[in-house]
Amino acid sequence: MKKTILTGIKPTGRVHLGNYIGAIKPALKQAKNEELDPVYFVADYHGLTKIRDQQQMEELSYGIAATWLALGLDPTKVILYRQSDVSEIFELSWILACFSPKGLMNRAHAYKAIVEKNREGNREEDEGVNMGVFTYPILMASDILMFQTDFVPVGKDQIQHVEIARDIAAAFNFQFGETFTLPDYIVDKNTSVLPGLDGRKMSKSYANTIPLFEEPDKLKKLINRITTDSSDPTEPKDPDTSTVFALYKEFASDAETIEMREKFKEGIGWGEAKKELFHVMDDFLAEPREKYRYYMTHRDELDQILEDGARKARAKAQPLLKDVKSKLGIRR
Repeated sequence: MKKTILTGIKPTGRVHLGNYIGAIKPALKQAKNEELDPVYFVADYHGLTKIRDQQQMEELSYGIAATWLALGLDPTKVILYRQSDVSEIFELSWILACFSPKGLMNRAHAYKAIVEKNREGNREEDEGVNMGVFTYPILMASDILMFQTDFVPVGKDQIQHVEIARDIAAAFNFQFGETFTLPDYIVDKNTSVLPGLDGRKMSKSYANTIPLFEEPDKLKKLINRITTDSSDPTEPKDPDTSTVFALYKEFASDAETIEMREKFKEGIGWGEAKKELFHVMDDFLAEPREKYRYYMTHRDELDQILEDGARKARAKAQPLLKDVKSKLGIRR
């Protein structure tokens, strides 16, 4: 029997290289694994914790769906849906909230980080915390448990969300018998933290990202802004500590990567290295960029694909929700 693997992306900014390398690229590889039943979603309701602009929410949500499709995800072979189109997820979220101790939510890393920052600034502990932020792990647990998910690929900073989902599922199972699959997280050891323009982790929070489908002229300018050292062109350079090389190897062929590594060791100017980086990135992204543009200007097609995916998702979700409600004594 196939194992279910679930990946969601929140629409809180334009998809950037960090998103692609950390989440999308490995997820596309998983979609080709015949032993897995992949589920992908646009986590638009999660985005409500930050986004308050109608046009921005719409644009970013469509952007995520268009990105998956532009990069080769086949919606006829996987389930691809918009979170807000599957009402069962939100009904289950309330049920799970009733099995979630407040203390568990108090220990959630994201919430604790806000509280700590407020304390340091001598502000009220919960300043800036809406209930969506506080109960975020419960909705995420619903996303995961709704489809009897076996595996959730995450970064190290997201492991706790899967652990919370397990805790909530275990509490329900203890009370009512085996109902939910206890999910496991997957951390890809081969996926390192991608550095941004300034050398720190690529993140919208640091404003150091490179949008995935940036126009060629803007892409070239962003690549030229990547922080490098002041070594002479002829000096050997360590490829394993270079942001330029870290990006290059994600888009180049194996042969090109080996050749570039040798150039770094022999000595290569940063200008030349950035020029080579631009070429491999632009070559790789040229076709997906065009597909992305197409979908973003044909949103009726995007809507149809997402609605078809939502129907498949709801068909999987409804039997589980019916079982859960029956065990609760609701509509037995």
